Amino acid sequence: MTDPDNPEKRPRKQRHLLLKIDSWIDSTIWNAGFRSAEIWEDITIFFRRFRVRGWKRIVFELAGEGLTWGSVGAVLMLALAQPAFEATKEDWRNRGDYAVTFLDRYGNVIGHRGVIHQNSVPIDELPDALIKSVLATEDRRFFDHFGIDVIGLFRAVVTNAQAGEVVQGGSTLTQQLAKNLFLSNERSIDRKITEAFLALWLEANLSKKEILSTYLDRAYMGGGTFGAAAAAQFYFGKSITDVNLAESAMLAGLFKAPAKYAPHVNLPAARGRANEVLTNLVQSGLMTEGQVIAARRNPATVVDRNQVESPDFFLDWAFDEVMRLSPRFHQHSLVVRTTIDMGLQSAAEDSVETSLREYGESYHAKQGAMVVLENGGAVRAMVGGRDYGESQFNRATKALRQPGSSFKVYTYSVAMESGMTPDTIVVDAPIYWGNWSPHNYANKYAGRVTIATAIAQSINTIPVRLAKEKLGIQPIRAMAKNLGVESPVRDDVTIPIGTSEVTVLDQATAYAVFPAGGYQSRRHGITQVLDYGGDVLYDFDRDEPPAKRVLSEKADTYMNQMLSRVPYVGTARKAALDNGILTAGKTGTTQAYRDAWFIGYTGNYTAAVWFGNDDYTSTNKMTGGSLPAMTFKRAMDYAHQGITLRQIPGTQPLPPDKNAKTVAAAKPEEGSPPPLVRPRMLSVESTRILKDLGQALKTAPPLAAQKVASAD
Repeated sequence: MTDPDNPEKRPRKQRHLLLKIDSWIDSTIWNAGFRSAEIWEDITIFFRRFRVRGWKRIVFELAGEGLTWGSVGAVLMLALAQPAFEATKEDWRNRGDYAVTFLDRYGNVIGHRGVIHQNSVPIDELPDALIKSVLATEDRRFFDHFGIDVIGLFRAVVTNAQAGEVVQGGSTLTQQLAKNLFLSNERSIDRKITEAFLALWLEANLSKKEILSTYLDRAYMGGGTFGAAAAAQFYFGKSITDVNLAESAMLAGLFKAPAKYAPHVNLPAARGRANEVLTNLVQSGLMTEGQVIAARRNPATVVDRNQVESPDFFLDWAFDEVMRLSPRFHQHSLVVRTTIDMGLQSAAEDSVETSLREYGESYHAKQGAMVVLENGGAVRAMVGGRDYGESQFNRATKALRQPGSSFKVYTYSVAMESGMTPDTIVVDAPIYWGNWSPHNYANKYAGRVTIATAIAQSINTIPVRLAKEKLGIQPIRAMAKNLGVESPVRDDVTIPIGTSEVTVLDQATAYAVFPAGGYQSRRHGITQVLDYGGDVLYDFDRDEPPAKRVLSEKADTYMNQMLSRVPYVGTARKAALDNGILTAGKTGTTQAYRDAWFIGYTGNYTAAVWFGNDDYTSTNKMTGGSLPAMTFKRAMDYAHQGITLRQIPGTQPLPPDKNAKTVAAAKPEEGSPPPLVRPRMLSVESTRILKDLGQALKTAPPLAAQKVASAD
């Protein structure tokens, strides 16, 4: 046997084989390197014959750099185009195939969505004056560009620079259509880049006529109307094919700002805008001054009709809900009975607008949103912003904003489910979770406090301590989802104090679980979908599953007891309702005062209120206990007039003396607008009797046929 530790004793053949392998490796690597150097030298010598000198070298260097950076830019553009590619996957064509008439909860017509086919007119049949007016005003080079008008964009930049402000837009008609079809009115660089790619996609997939026709059919034109055909019928009481030059100019002027120039709201402004359109026709060379002079001297008149209030933000959301339900039925012409209460809707709109008008400037807040749910899930009011005509972006359903402390209810709900009570003691002191440490307002700490005190005073360290030491992050995320938050919930240690973005509708849905006794709130905006023959295609009560319990009765009782203290001894004292109506809820204020929230409820209604700015700039130290709480109180005081009051589960009625003191402390400041008052209606008892009578008639057996003797 050979000794493996003594190389001198190994067989000679084995040693020679290893030496050959080592020599082959060395020689192969050396030869490969030497040959590579020779090849590189040959390549260098070959390309020397193409080397240029002098001014030609500058040209070639610039071209080379251009190709390099062009390749980088192409890869970057491809990455930026991904959102546009995702948007086009939707069935955007068939959305326009639906013609939906919406009714409020009482059966009154409140608006339409989709293309009303009987009013839609082929592009070739539209008046020449209308087409020219639109092109002269919105996109003079429409038939010359490829979706993005580089020349027009450059001209707009120069004009705006000379004026020192934005006086001319650079978006093409195709870009505007892309925004209307796929995007929101959010002002951001990402949105503009996506819009540009979508415009190129539309140009590649549709003809110029199809783009123009779709634009004219789907643009919002004020008064709750969509499309030029519907607008002509609404404003002038005539078919779009019969409008004259003056009326065409007025319609073309609506695309820029339909709420501002709607003739049934401000006829002088609409006529002034129409005169600008006539000037555009002359300047673009599409008409002469002689051709438009008659229209200048005889401006369009409109049908005398009262201003129609339409809950447009709600209708947009309800139309999306119809599209979600649409696979259940084949009909495309539908009548939809919704849950909207136009009285509450008007009160909610008035409350948000009044708050912004009175205090928005001092708080540096420009936008607000509100959702009101009747306990049971019916959406009774939805405010998606101040002015639908100015911006159709629905801040109630689409804006993802940090909820701040209003998110803490999910952490405390998990705590109550895990066996804690409102009297459980937790230490309020500085805490570190990795490299992150939350801070309380004014950096003050209270030491040992109960959970009830922590939620009333909105202490930040307590929910973080509970999550870190006892609960974990995943149960909190699961609780938010179970209660009704549909937005993605982030998975990091900061979510116990509200860093995961949600919508106003999400918060209203989740909080509505508490007055529902721990059952799902089942938010919905549609009660029935019918065809024009009256056949019921969908019924919420019939076709949707019953509410499931998502919070135990004990945990729900504890949460209601704690949240009902917040408007009286906590951070939301301006939210307490009048007339002994027990109010519960939670405030929320985010970092740098970018968002302010109040989500509150009674035994009858739940409402979520948000204020902030679209560009995420900070407000002037606005908290959830200020403007949001005041807005909640104004709308909910109106909502509770003349109805049967219900008690919040697990709570006791508010003592009269305590309520009187709270109301006195929460009265609005001097000079505030008067409270909203509901119009007189049937008493609660009369309404109940009529409902019982109607139900009895529905269930009564048919009358037996009786023979009537005929007189001779």
